[in-house]
Amino acid sequence: MLKSKTGVSTIEADATLRSRSLSQLALIRLSNDKLSMAAIAVLLLLTLLSAGAPLITGILGVDPNTTNAAEAKHLPVFSAGHILGTDNLGRDHLSRLLYAGQVSLLIGFLSGTLALAVGVTLGILTGYFGGILDDILYWIITTLNSIPVLVLLIVISTIFQPDAGTLIFSLVLLIWTLTCRLVRGETLSIRSREYIVSAKAVGASDARIMLVHILPNIFSVTIINLVIIIGNVILIESALSFLGLGVQPPTATWGNMLSKSREFFKVAPHLVFFPGILISTVVLCLYIIGDGLRDAFDPTAKD
Repeated sequence: MLKSKTGVSTIEADATLRSRSLSQLALIRLSNDKLSMAAIAVLLLLTLLSAGAPLITGILGVDPNTTNAAEAKHLPVFSAGHILGTDNLGRDHLSRLLYAGQVSLLIGFLSGTLALAVGVTLGILTGYFGGILDDILYWIITTLNSIPVLVLLIVISTIFQPDAGTLIFSLVLLIWTLTCRLVRGETLSIRSREYIVSAKAVGASDARIMLVHILPNIFSVTIINLVIIIGNVILIESALSFLGLGVQPPTATWGNMLSKSREFFKVAPHLVFFPGILISTVVLCLYIIGDGLRDAFDPTAKD
């Protein structure tokens, strides 16, 4: 009998793998993906640092809103007491980055989660029941998808005073269609399978079929979609702020910090560099995690 290095037979190892669910196998594959785990660690670190902004700034003895004209635009190397220097008003740059991270990450994660919830709910309902509800919703999705999201957000931002709440609400209204379209297609494929027909034959209710039999089978698709959506939302918020149409000061986001610092690039390049590198790092980590999740949930992947 063939044995592995750990002394377990190859047949026994294969039997163990076959006995595990797709989710368990996906977690094992993801944990073995060093690049994805590194991206998760970096994203978790940045999230924890942003969440702990009050504690960190308290320890350092700095405040994100305290101005000091005498210390304006100091570079990190030449700024005593300010690790990452100061901005054009003499405010501590590190503390503002941490508090801005709270807003930027909140917009990304909350918008993505709410859009996913709306998209999954409507996608399952329309895909399962079909009929006139499906026709109307598909028309709405097609209409919204025919107009670039950024254009619609620019129009909304010029009408309403943009703040974090308004931006989150606007994003959810516009990006749920991507998830809904994806989930609808998966549901249309699943609803005709034998186990769904069997569940109906034994008297299972529509609600039970959707919650117990369909929802778990689209979990991998939705979780991958969520990660990608969050990355896209953070980029959209940064683009709007760069155009001056995102969340407005004094509320700081990485996007509007980057936008407001363009004119000081020659004398204070750190004001552009740090927000830009944080946006790029977070979005890159999210895309790497999404790619890792896609590979991990691939049923044809070899373990």
